[in-house]
Amino acid sequence: MSSTQPYKALVKYFGNQHKTAKALGCTQPGVWKWVSGKANMSAPLAIKAERLTNGEIKAIELCPALASLETSD
Repeated sequence: MSSTQPYKALVKYFGNQHKTAKALGCTQPGVWKWVSGKANMSAPLAIKAERLTNGEIKAIELCPALASLETSD
């Protein structure tokens, strides 16, 4: 999976970049940066996105920094 694929899936889930930004409470240019690979989503927004999509899109896929919080038991 490419690093931008989860962001593209998120935009598809909400319909477009503007609707995604509105749902998450961020800006459309911010969404564009994620989709274009220019930036990664913050952890709080990634968790919010996972909740809004009922877990369809995972926070850990949207924010790679969350992977460091996972423990391998």
